[in-house]
Amino acid sequence: MARSLSGLAREHIHSIDVMNARSPADVQLLLPLDDGLIGSSTPSIARHRRVFCNRNLKMAQVAWVGFDMDYTLAVYDQRAMDELSVRCIVERLVSRHGYSETLLAHSFPSDFAVRGLLIDKKLGHILKMDRHKNVTRAYHGLRELSRDEVRTLYHAKRVRPATPRYHWIDTLYALCEGTVYGGVVDACERQGEPLDYGKLFDHVRDSIDSSHYDGTIQAAILPALDRFVVRDPDLAPTLHKLRSAGKKLFLLTNSHWPYTDVVMRHLLEGVMPEYPQWRTFFDVVVCAASKPAFFQERRPLMERDGLQVRPATFPLERGRIYEGGNLHDLERGLGISGDQILYVGDHIYGDILRSKKESAWRTCMVMQELEGETFAYETCREDFFTLDALEAQRDHLEEDLRYYQSRFKGLTKRLAPPATEPDRTRFKRAIERIRGRLRQVDWDATALERRIGQRFHPYWGSLLKEGNEASNFGAQVELYGCLYTSRVTNLFAYSAQQHFRSARDVMPHELG
Repeated sequence: MARSLSGLAREHIHSIDVMNARSPADVQLLLPLDDGLIGSSTPSIARHRRVFCNRNLKMAQVAWVGFDMDYTLAVYDQRAMDELSVRCIVERLVSRHGYSETLLAHSFPSDFAVRGLLIDKKLGHILKMDRHKNVTRAYHGLRELSRDEVRTLYHAKRVRPATPRYHWIDTLYALCEGTVYGGVVDACERQGEPLDYGKLFDHVRDSIDSSHYDGTIQAAILPALDRFVVRDPDLAPTLHKLRSAGKKLFLLTNSHWPYTDVVMRHLLEGVMPEYPQWRTFFDVVVCAASKPAFFQERRPLMERDGLQVRPATFPLERGRIYEGGNLHDLERGLGISGDQILYVGDHIYGDILRSKKESAWRTCMVMQELEGETFAYETCREDFFTLDALEAQRDHLEEDLRYYQSRFKGLTKRLAPPATEPDRTRFKRAIERIRGRLRQVDWDATALERRIGQRFHPYWGSLLKEGNEASNFGAQVELYGCLYTSRVTNLFAYSAQQHFRSARDVMPHELG
């Protein structure tokens, strides 16, 4: 940079004083600024640990902060969880639904699926869409479809994801569904076995759901919490910091009380002497919430006392355990509503989208994948600069192409004498040369975009982007998450009164 940051800061302050001053006497004399206070020595937060802001949010105006548990407070080791879930699904596909036992020995790539994918149950495809719901990438099983195949299948008619034909993979919990679905399609078709893609999906869903309902998954996790649940040493200090600033905290989770109690004790008990039990971190605890129905239906709020469950009384009391309920009863029990509540969760639909659509709650989305996204972004920085240069080169070539096409068209329209034929030939050759260069630029840009995508994810590229556009998942994060970050404890680096400010939206007509 031609000027130092401190120099820019002084110029900015000086310009404000000059604009605001009515006379020389009105201008306040400025103390000299120490270069050490502005610039590279200013403390900063590493990109992968930052809290990012889509909509301005003043933490000083937030009275209650609520948290989901699974994949929010409790960060799971995703590879371990996927391996466990895939094994449970495959075993039940064989034992309950009659699939070939060869699947038990089949290797399923645990890194195949990401959030935001769409399963086409009719054709056996798995799709990625951009923010406009255009299909941009697709796999049949584990085979990537060509651009021509994608165009033929999905671009002639608008895809309607809300119909029964399709199913969203929108949680980390559901990644195993995409992995097994793609793997089984690939394995069965390689062996020439007939397959009903819709029934396969139903069988996969039944297998994972039953593994949770009958306690198989929990029975594997609870004896090995250190393997499956990552203990973050900053979690207790983060919650304490919010409480010390006058915030009240509540837990709102779909998990049932016995499982919630074990996991939260693993995360929080014995960490800080000020909190002898994990429940003392929270003013209200609600389990078995059944989100997203919690935000849409009027299910009764119950209070648990040992094995006894009875209707809750209001206002809600600290130290008690509540179950079920709904948005309106929780706000009534907290004695507050609307944008004075910040809810932190990981589920784009159950935690973030529905709470945003059905209430005025402020929202913060937790995405474990964001750390990998930011690291990949940093490693691709030079490639992004090169891609920008290719885009600029394409723009210049297209301007040149329009110029020569216009000149050539003008000469062709006129009944030109033979003397103008050399000009027509020259313009025609220039047009052909420019078109060749454009094809090369397009090829280079496509290859570079492919290389960039591989650094984010080997199958699907960036989770949040698709080319120059936000992906469908990224657009949902942008639309429904006031804040987003990679883990709850990233809040510890910020003041509990922080004013989060969003970046200025820039439309194409505002660009240079």
